[in-house]
Amino acid sequence: MKRVGKPVFFIVSILIVALMVVSITGISTTYGDKTTAYIKGGNDIRWGIDIRGGVDVTFTPPDGVDATEAQMDAAESVITTRLVSLHITDYEVYTDYDKDRIIVRFPWKEGESDFNPEAAIKELGETALLTFREGREVDELGLPTGVTAENIILEGKDVKSASAYYNAQAASESDRYGVSLELNDSGKAAFAEATTRLAGNGCISIWMDDIMISYPNVNVPITDGQASISGNFTAEEAQSLANRINSGALPFKLQTENYSTINPTMGMGARDVMVQAGVIAYIAIAIYIIAFFRLPGFIAAIALLGQIAGSIAAVSGFFSFVPSFTLTLPGIAGIILSIGMGVDANVITAARIREEIRAGKSIDGAITLGYQRAFTAILDGNLTLIIVAIILMGAFGPPDSLFAKLLTPLFFMFGPSTAGSIYSFGYTLLVGAVLNFIFGVTASRLMLKSISRFKPLRKPYLYGGDK
Repeated sequence: MKRVGKPVFFIVSILIVALMVVSITGISTTYGDKTTAYIKGGNDIRWGIDIRGGVDVTFTPPDGVDATEAQMDAAESVITTRLVSLHITDYEVYTDYDKDRIIVRFPWKEGESDFNPEAAIKELGETALLTFREGREVDELGLPTGVTAENIILEGKDVKSASAYYNAQAASESDRYGVSLELNDSGKAAFAEATTRLAGNGCISIWMDDIMISYPNVNVPITDGQASISGNFTAEEAQSLANRINSGALPFKLQTENYSTINPTMGMGARDVMVQAGVIAYIAIAIYIIAFFRLPGFIAAIALLGQIAGSIAAVSGFFSFVPSFTLTLPGIAGIILSIGMGVDANVITAARIREEIRAGKSIDGAITLGYQRAFTAILDGNLTLIIVAIILMGAFGPPDSLFAKLLTPLFFMFGPSTAGSIYSFGYTLLVGAVLNFIFGVTASRLMLKSISRFKPLRKPYLYGGDK
C-alpha cells in the first residue's frame, strides 16, 4: 500500500477550511465608493425572485408591426435563451399573441443596491436590430451612409450564435481573444459572396440599429458560415461583443412598453433562516457521524465541509470560468440532494472500514479495503446523479450548450425547451456529484490515510473496532 505522509492531513484540511472561508466571504478591495471583487463569495450569489424580488418588463414589436405567432415564438426563444446564457435561471416568460406582448420576470442582479428596473433591463442585452454592412462609411453624425447604408449583408436572423474564445497558440498576443460566429443557412451565401469580394481590401461593419459596434477587416473568403473576429480584444471585450451580437438575433426590434419591480415572496429573512437551518443540520450530521463512526466520521465531517464550500463557490462565480448562477429553491434543492449523496458516500466508506476492522484487518488494510469496496456503490449512485443532471441541463438549458447538442437526438421531437429553474437544479446536481468524488472519496481518503499514521490514533477502536 502506498503510504500517505503525515502532513497531508493538515494540508488538505487547511485547504478545505480556507476554501470554506473564501467561498463565503470572497476577496475584494474597496477604493472610495468602488468595490472590486477579485474572488466572488456568498454575498455575490444572485438570489431568485422568491428570495430577493426582481423586475417585471413587457416587450412589444415596434408600432405598426403586426407580428405573426412564429415571429413572437422566435423572439420568446431568443429572450429565454439569452436569460439562461446569462445564468439568470429564475425567470418567467409569457407571450401574449393577441396583443403582441412578451412579459418577462427575472431577479435582481447580485450586489444590486439601487434597484433600478431600467438598468436591470439593460442586462438582458440591447434589443436593437443587428446588421452586418459592407464597409464603414459614416456621416458627420456617425450614421451609415453611402455603400454602408445601402448594402446590408446580414441581419440578426441570419446569425445563429456568437461566442468569445481564447486561442493560446495565436501568433501574437493581440489575436488570442476573439469572437467566433456561426451563421444560419439563410446568411451563408450572402456572407460568402461578400467576404470573397472584400477579402484583402475591405471590411464588414457590425451595427446595432444605427450604432457601429465593430468593423473587422476581411482577410479571407468565408464560405462555410463559420467566421471569427480577432484583433486587440481583451477577454471582457470579446465576451461583450459576442453578447451584443447574440442579443441582436431577434426577428424584429423589441421595445420596452412598461416595467415594474416585483416584491419577493419569501424575502432575505427566509434566506437567512435557510442558512441557519443548514448550519444546524451540518452540526447535527457531524455529531452523528463522529459519534457513530469515530475517526472516519471526523474526517467525513471535514470532507463534507469541503463539499458545501465547493457548492457555494460553484454558484457564486468564485471560479472565473463559471459565471454566477441564480440560486432559487430548485437550485438549493439540488445542493441539498447532492450533499445528502456526499453524506451517504462517507457513511458507506466508514461502515466498510468498520467491517474490515472487526474482521481482523490491520488499520492500514481496513482503510484501503474500505475505500476500495465502497467505491463501486459510490460510483453507481453518483453516476446515476450525473446522468439525471446532464439530461436536465440538456433538455432545459440553452440550445447551443454542450449537453443540449449531445442530447439533440433524444429531444428533437419535443423542440427546444429553455426552463432556467430546472437547468439550475440540474447544474447544482452535477456540481454536487463531481464534488462527491473530489471530497467524499479523494480528499477523505488522503486525510484518513495520513492521520492514521500518528501513533496515538492507531487504535482499532477509533475506526469502529471494539475496545
